[in-house]
Amino acid sequence: MKILSIVGARPNFMKVAPLHRAFLQHPEIDSKIIHTGQHYDARMSDVFFNQLELPKPDYFLGIGGGSHTQQTAKIMIEFEQVMLAEKPDVVLVVGDVNSTIACAMVAVKEHIPVVHVEAGLRSGDRGMPEEINRIMTDCIADDLFVTEQAGIDNLKRESIPDEKVHFVGNVMIDSLVYYRQKASTLTLVKDLGLEPKSYVLMTMHRPSNVDFQEGLTNILKIIKETSKSKTVLFPVHPRTLKNMETWGLLDELRSLENVILMEPQGYLEFLHLMENSALIITDSGGIQEETTYLQVPCLTFRASTERPVTVELGTNILLSDLDPVSVAEKVQDILAGRVKEGIIPPFWDGHAAERIAEILIQKYAN
Repeated sequence: MKILSIVGARPNFMKVAPLHRAFLQHPEIDSKIIHTGQHYDARMSDVFFNQLELPKPDYFLGIGGGSHTQQTAKIMIEFEQVMLAEKPDVVLVVGDVNSTIACAMVAVKEHIPVVHVEAGLRSGDRGMPEEINRIMTDCIADDLFVTEQAGIDNLKRESIPDEKVHFVGNVMIDSLVYYRQKASTLTLVKDLGLEPKSYVLMTMHRPSNVDFQEGLTNILKIIKETSKSKTVLFPVHPRTLKNMETWGLLDELRSLENVILMEPQGYLEFLHLMENSALIITDSGGIQEETTYLQVPCLTFRASTERPVTVELGTNILLSDLDPVSVAEKVQDILAGRVKEGIIPPFWDGHAAERIAEILIQKYAN
């Protein structure tokens, strides 16, 4: 059974790494990795591949930037050539980036089974391009691997047949479990002159938060207020940095005391920073899941989340807007010890990829 696994952006690497590792345990699986290059920074990409022990991709399509339509079209054209050359038995896509839907559509049109890992997630916000990618991919996939009960409920509402849906757990957590010990040996926190739990970790990158002057101004106020209580570590996304500079806010950000600005971090480094933080303030999807597993308090600037289990069972709290006053109150509550207790969701045990491999062998191996 030949499986082509698609990666297009850094979060995909963390999901495909445990899958590829699980596939290698089965001699009947020929596992190949296709990197579309949808998001590509040579330094960061190499760091992630090396840290996650992924082999050099079998194909690098080099798509690069462009509009959503341009990216999707270019990926489809290039991936079709790979499909025709490789003649896979299964195409595996993860998450919700443009590479996910583009490669799924090519495979379906070539009558190759598509499996979608991290299926069924819904934010309810069709203004997000990722939401459209999720819905479309799930609609055409042959097998859908789900991380939480909400995924099953969503797919049932969308009339996806039950036999296509498999509740297997979260491959993102597989990576966290596998690399947690390695990340714990890093000295980054100590090198920054900090003690564990003495700082707040912050990430901000979503267009809805950082593409507007008002949003960036509020982020600056939140950082300034939070830094009065704890050191703020802020690995700054290139998009956020560029927009801060565009609206003349970067100099003030750099001048703040008790704030450490950092470049985007590798996977192990960021895992190390998450585990040792007192609180994480973010607008990321995956960080909601990782903090829930690590039992670290998390404030997420999103009106809704496609990962509701992180709120229902985990440590995540949604904040619908960047209101510095209400954020300051939440931050002070958490730093004073009034934290939301969470539990680890079902099947988030580090073995989701193994379960997926077994199901694929049962269904597709000759």
